[in-house]
Amino acid sequence: MIAARQATPDAIVRDNGTELPNVAILKWAQDTGVHWRYIAPGKPMQNALIESFNGRLRDELLNETLFTSLGHDRMALAAWKTDFNETRPHISLGFMTPAEFASSAGVNPSR
Repeated sequence: MIAARQATPDAIVRDNGTELPNVAILKWAQDTGVHWRYIAPGKPMQNALIESFNGRLRDELLNETLFTSLGHDRMALAAWKTDFNETRPHISLGFMTPAEFASSAGVNPSR
């Protein structure tokens, strides 16, 4: 199966934690023209949307699942993503799912 190629983001915003920046990811960002931005230390509210999402993903999937293989990880994440985007209404979206909200706004939700 060939994965669909998605557009690269304009920027990646992250905190100053130790979990991500390595030479390979920083080189990829430079090669693709993706801006690498850091939030100020101790200011997670500068990136509140993703901090909220990461917490929800961690609480609902990562802390609750013992992954047995990379394939199991991918299947569980795909199922969680489908549930999050297509099944669950979100209060902040007027009780619509993200897919419904994107569709009503004329946005391609698969991007």
